[in-house]
Amino acid sequence: MLKKNYIKNILRLSSILFILLQLSCVQDKKRENIIVASAGKIESIDPAQANTLRTLQILTALGDTLYKINKEGNLSPNLASSLPKTSRNRLLIDIPLKENITFHDGSIFNAKAMKFSLDRFMNIGTLNYLLNDKIESVEAKEEFLLRIKLKRPSSSLKSLLTSVNLTPVSPNSYSNFKDKFNNKSFVGTGPYFLENFSSNQQKIKPFKNYWGEKPLNNGIDFVNYSNSSTLFGAIRASEVDVLISNSIDDLQRLTLNNMVKNKKIKSGEGAPLEIGYITFKSNKLPLENKTIRQALSYTLDRELISKQVSFGTREPLRSIVPPHLNKKDFSPWPKYDPVFARFLLKKEGYCERNILTIPLTFRSNIPADKLVALTWKDQIKRDLSDCIKITLNGIESTTVYKQLSEGSFEAVILDWTGSYQDPEAYLNPLLSCNEIKNNTCLRGEAVFSGSFWGDNEVQELLDKSEELEGEIRIKNLIKVEQIAAQGGAYIPIWLVKPKAWSLNDISQPEFSSDGLIILKNLKRE
Repeated sequence: MLKKNYIKNILRLSSILFILLQLSCVQDKKRENIIVASAGKIESIDPAQANTLRTLQILTALGDTLYKINKEGNLSPNLASSLPKTSRNRLLIDIPLKENITFHDGSIFNAKAMKFSLDRFMNIGTLNYLLNDKIESVEAKEEFLLRIKLKRPSSSLKSLLTSVNLTPVSPNSYSNFKDKFNNKSFVGTGPYFLENFSSNQQKIKPFKNYWGEKPLNNGIDFVNYSNSSTLFGAIRASEVDVLISNSIDDLQRLTLNNMVKNKKIKSGEGAPLEIGYITFKSNKLPLENKTIRQALSYTLDRELISKQVSFGTREPLRSIVPPHLNKKDFSPWPKYDPVFARFLLKKEGYCERNILTIPLTFRSNIPADKLVALTWKDQIKRDLSDCIKITLNGIESTTVYKQLSEGSFEAVILDWTGSYQDPEAYLNPLLSCNEIKNNTCLRGEAVFSGSFWGDNEVQELLDKSEELEGEIRIKNLIKVEQIAAQGGAYIPIWLVKPKAWSLNDISQPEFSSDGLIILKNLKRE
């Protein structure tokens, strides 16, 4: 009996050891796909609707653009075979296309396919004004020659043709989606094809017939975490291979940067293209008062906010255009000056017994937003408590974006990354307006931005800039910013560099000029 029990125990122990050995082998086995993690869901993967960095990041792997901006900052052909050829009157642009390129469904990429995609974007695109304001028509002149007819000369169009939003899609696969979004699938020409899509996870695999350089990995799994804490824990526990920085708070960034210094993980950094700012609703009192808005522009201590919130990693910014895009050391918004702010407020009857109350909205799922709001509130309480009172309201970001054009927020913290590398990609979405009355925008992008601020001179200068080139154009756009700074409908806060961290067995993340990770260059080492 004892011998029989002994044998049973030996067998049981052997089974346990076998299972543990199997689990160990599974854990030691390297993941086939590289797991890239960030926070937030993706509701649509249609380039005509894409408006988040996360969606744009995936689209860069699934599709190609006509042109790219190279490391030297110059336009470089991608799907195009050479640089655009412009007619003498600058109203016709011919774009030669590469041949022998196929979509993921096997159909041919040609001028008709590119025309289909551009026409579709101009019809239903969320940012279709970018093209509709410039383009009269698109024509497939020859099988591999695209002709764009402009309404007027456009100096920004060439840069615009690098936008991920203009990634071509297969006419065959999108025949039923000419006038509606295709949210759950994508068929393009890129180095990867979409294997599986859900709002929480997306899988992409290398496209064997890709025309360009092949991916260095076997595929990418994009995973979404609900918040920055779980995301941060995932990279520290090696549950994911790559972490994208715009999803975590700045204390976590600092911790990860220290891990890089100690060679526990790797990191990569891209060009600073994201700006953080505050929008004021300018069509309703008290913020309808220009002097009040100007006073508030003097109350923001950017250096303090940068230090306390981002530990100095986010550069203080007094412009709504990243400095390297206008190639000027230019900061038209005023420096922190609470004394002058008090002077302006007293002129309008505030301070002492009459306190200006400002409801400030921040995006509750963006960690930095709340910290900026709290820091500004405390700073004003310290410097101007007898003049201004800030009240805080946290709302989830998707709700904020939906309600901006409804005028729901008197003051709100936001960020913006231009869809292409040109000052216009920042100025137009915030400042352009099609109908202005008494410095109020009734119809135009300034409505969708939530400021409702309009200025006839600004609009004239924006329109004029399209006809200008080089230094003269830059000076023209600088004047736009100078007027906008005086208008006080926005307060720029800081400039953000995109960053990503990877485990040590993954190559260092590389960024393209548009601030997105070059996913096909990620590999296991």
